[in-house]
Amino acid sequence: MTDSYTPPKVWTWDKENGGQWASLNRPIAGATHDAELPRGKHPFQLYSQGTPNGVKVTILFEELLAAGHSEAEYDAWLIRIGKGDQFGSGFVEVNPNSKIPALMDYSGDTPLRVFESGAILMHLAEKFDAFLAHGEKRAEMLSWLMWQMGSAPYLGGGFGHFYAYAPYPMEYPINRFAMEVKRQLDVLDRHLAENRFMTGDDYTIADIAIWPWYGRTVQGLSYDAGEFLDVKTYTNVIRWTEEIAARPAVQRGAMVNKTGGEPSQQLHERHDASDFETKTQDKIGA
Repeated sequence: MTDSYTPPKVWTWDKENGGQWASLNRPIAGATHDAELPRGKHPFQLYSQGTPNGVKVTILFEELLAAGHSEAEYDAWLIRIGKGDQFGSGFVEVNPNSKIPALMDYSGDTPLRVFESGAILMHLAEKFDAFLAHGEKRAEMLSWLMWQMGSAPYLGGGFGHFYAYAPYPMEYPINRFAMEVKRQLDVLDRHLAENRFMTGDDYTIADIAIWPWYGRTVQGLSYDAGEFLDVKTYTNVIRWTEEIAARPAVQRGAMVNKTGGEPSQQLHERHDASDFETKTQDKIGA
């Protein structure tokens, strides 16, 4: 590292300079290899991995099913982003941005592709008229949903990258992004001091979008940075986090496409509700 770095007139890509994910990052789009996506029996085909963005969608699917929307049955296929599955030709056809999650909706006359987690949440919630705020609360729900979509890159791509994944510790970017993450947590904490959920008393897709990122952070699980960020001070966010974490549908959704942690909490693919009892990694590996 040097404090005398001067950017070149024209930037060129050095694929060796990028930290833990250097082998997957590149400055161009498009597929790197041919690979068709599988298709199961259900109306919704999800291609994802159990990252915070992926978990948003599987939680909503499980919440919809728990609420009695049987038409929301889905197949969840594992896309191993560490192996570059998101650059397969089939996946790129569904999401040209090569990011999980990606959804194919075959429930209507015309198959629909939906990508970007926020768009998928809106698509499903509106389709089933569930987990939405209505009337004057709708604007509040949309505002917090878009807040999450705009803020999480600072938490994940900014703080997470420099704190946990960069080739070596760098004081300036860590301080810069830690400050922003703590500001965001303070925004949430102040709001949740006066609201049970993000839009008052109604649990909506705004909560479902925010919880996998910021709930995990105050649980001390994101990037093993709980002590560094002093997350115990955000007591209102912790209260909200624990209430959502206790929901059975959230617990199931957090297992789907998960590839790390306890084997009993990993359901690599989900094709039926019974899979939670019979196909977790502890049972498959037994």
